[in-house]
Amino acid sequence: MKLSRKTVFIIFCFTAFMNFIWGCAMAPKKLLIEDLSKSFKEGDIINTKTGASVSFEELIADLNMAKVIYIGEKHTDSAHHKIQLRVIKRLVDTHPELLVGMEAFDHSYQKILDMWSADRLDEKGFLEKTHWYANWKFDFELYKDILAFIKERHIELIGLNIPFHIPPKIAVGGIESLSDDEKKHLPKKIDTTNADHRAYVEEIFKKHKIKGRESFEYFYMVQCVWEETMAESIALYLKKRSMMVVLAGNGHIIRNFGIPDRAFGRTGAFFRTLLLAPAGSKAELSFADYIWVTPLIKKHDMGHVVESGDMKAQNNDPAPK
Repeated sequence: MKLSRKTVFIIFCFTAFMNFIWGCAMAPKKLLIEDLSKSFKEGDIINTKTGASVSFEELIADLNMAKVIYIGEKHTDSAHHKIQLRVIKRLVDTHPELLVGMEAFDHSYQKILDMWSADRLDEKGFLEKTHWYANWKFDFELYKDILAFIKERHIELIGLNIPFHIPPKIAVGGIESLSDDEKKHLPKKIDTTNADHRAYVEEIFKKHKIKGRESFEYFYMVQCVWEETMAESIALYLKKRSMMVVLAGNGHIIRNFGIPDRAFGRTGAFFRTLLLAPAGSKAELSFADYIWVTPLIKKHDMGHVVESGDMKAQNNDPAPK
């Protein structure tokens, strides 16, 4: 059957349109480094000093020179935890005395963490005694492989955080609302003078206001207390060992003004930061020493790689009754 010119034209236009839509859908997402105006594909590891991709071996060679290595995460992204484990496995081969500090645990659980590292606690007991689902709340499966390796290799696991019931109380009533016992957990030094850090946290505050927590000053104090506590914990335990890997939300390591600079002020220890950024998002060279492009994840905010989700667990959850 011979088709009319009009029919042929309609079929051609429809085919071209569908090819365009299909091509857009199938085109691999990339990470945009805004100040380079350059995109990088999934799996690329970007050295932000040069703006060029490096191999995993080159990354490890540089990390081996540091005393503290910060590896960021989006807490719910399993790909991020796989990368964290991969790096830990390589570093512990050359640094058998390696420490692993985690945001997921507060320092009051240190004896329980020591039992885990010594293989004197099973998984069920560990979850119960650390009150995992009352405190951290994220699915344990996301962290299971990391923690299993820590136990297998008897790596000393350090709880970096402040007790989880304290930050929400500061968020609604300030430090003065805490009891004397709660104040004992506060870091000795709390620096709130970094204008860039304040501006960064304020942007997050504006996007996620919660009834009863309208005070930005309280909100900002929570963030500083949170990060100063982790910096203080790093300084305390780094005295014992030559290297620590720190696992924390991307929001705590971005541009160094969360934990890294605060810990450096206490230790003077050389550090490196590795930020994990999903393809399809945006980042800047100033975010970290290295940026690793991770797989695109569903239902992810395709804006900047660091958003308030990294602060949700403590800042936004209500204090336990």
